[in-house]
Amino acid sequence: MNPIANLELETASHPEALTRTVIEPITRVEGHGKVTLLMDEQNHVKQARLHIVEFRGFEKFIQGRPYWEAPVMVQRLCGICPVSHHLAAAKAIDTFVGARQLTPTAEKLRRLMHCGQTLQSHALHFFHLASPDLLFGFGADVATRNIIGVIQAHPALAVQGVKLRKYGQEVIRVLAGKRVHGILAIPGGVNKTLSREDREYLLKDIDQMVTWSQDAVGIVGKLFTDNQTEFERFGSFRSNFLSLTTSKGDFELYDGGLRARDDKGQDIFDHVNYAHYLRYLHEEVKSWSYMKFPFIVSLGNDEGWYRVGPLARINNARFMGTPLAEEARKAFMAMGKGEPIHATLAYHWARMIEMLYAAEAIRDLLQDPDILGTDLMTQGERATEGVGVIEAPRGTLIHHYKIDEHDAIVKANLIVATTHNNTAMNAAVREVAAHYLDGKVLTEGLLNHIEVAIRAYDPCLSCATQALGRMPLHVELWDAEGQLVDRLVKGADGTLSDELG
Repeated sequence: MNPIANLELETASHPEALTRTVIEPITRVEGHGKVTLLMDEQNHVKQARLHIVEFRGFEKFIQGRPYWEAPVMVQRLCGICPVSHHLAAAKAIDTFVGARQLTPTAEKLRRLMHCGQTLQSHALHFFHLASPDLLFGFGADVATRNIIGVIQAHPALAVQGVKLRKYGQEVIRVLAGKRVHGILAIPGGVNKTLSREDREYLLKDIDQMVTWSQDAVGIVGKLFTDNQTEFERFGSFRSNFLSLTTSKGDFELYDGGLRARDDKGQDIFDHVNYAHYLRYLHEEVKSWSYMKFPFIVSLGNDEGWYRVGPLARINNARFMGTPLAEEARKAFMAMGKGEPIHATLAYHWARMIEMLYAAEAIRDLLQDPDILGTDLMTQGERATEGVGVIEAPRGTLIHHYKIDEHDAIVKANLIVATTHNNTAMNAAVREVAAHYLDGKVLTEGLLNHIEVAIRAYDPCLSCATQALGRMPLHVELWDAEGQLVDRLVKGADGTLSDELG
């Protein structure tokens, strides 16, 4: 595999002679981040890094809370993907009440809401955040390259994007009471049934959602094939891939085992119990980012990095469980001629295939007799440690909790999709910088190429920084007159100092 994972880029012998260019903030992503480029006098790129500059800390401040609050609290991590955190946490705490197998109705209601989340999130990302770059060009006039430009130039497409997202949010609202930060999952099951009236309400528009999702797959597929040489090269590299699959290796979003494959499609491990994820995955901390760097233990931190999300899931799946999505998967995988697809921009195509799968799965679940059942809860032998893993829209999401004898959370570990993709996003930034920016006079359009590479991963930067690493931290206190009152600095080695003396 291409050893591009080594993020400690070449160290300049005279860094003071380099100029620094900063892209801040990264636009059209969820959360706050920046990219720094160090360049010499000839504009040759010497270093390119993605920095996540916000810190959330949920791993710490949910400690001491009763475990049943976790699914409610952790979904406040994000307004875009709250359902994913809600369900991952619920799966983890199911263990605490001994619910190792939910009732058919409870599991299918959770799956239904998860598909609604996948549909709305993928629609939001493609139509609102990514399509301006893909439709107008990466270096197009910034006045046009935005969602308003899409509405003006492609009004029908923009309307479809809005309605697809709205439908996904309606699925969530019907089940959880609210479109954002609602509550469905509780320890051992769910807290409400689906009425016949609500099922009919959701069935009314689902065929249209399937058709529009299929159209979106065609749009992105055509964009990719029409620009195949450029799209396959852009910010691309070979990598390992990680995702959940069924025991047969089929596509899975809600449950299953962990599967990792190398850059040639050979299994590194297959369908392992995700409760034992720490045997297979470790996290490295670097001084220049709040976000950690996961890797596969057996391969080490230099070669064991990987990608998650739509591209990983489609590459790892032997079969998709809905007919139209399976047909689209076969057409997508044909590009690889028997090997995984490594093109960074192929994430967009894979994402639309998943949106189509979610729409088809919603239709199937709504027609399943179990979805109207009333047996919602189960329990069994209690435990004090639980792991919940789900395939969030952006990739594999891990929630791991331990509780004490008082049912209070004493330890929490969250590894979100954007964290898994951290090394890959940095690699994409480096590849784009080297190919498109090196030796060039920088323009807004060229710098947007960097952001295009990052957007392909649909990062949720606010979700990705929960435990404080070794990144230096500067805190300043200013009074109402604008005078600096106090300053505290945490160094990369963890030491604290007061620079004001």
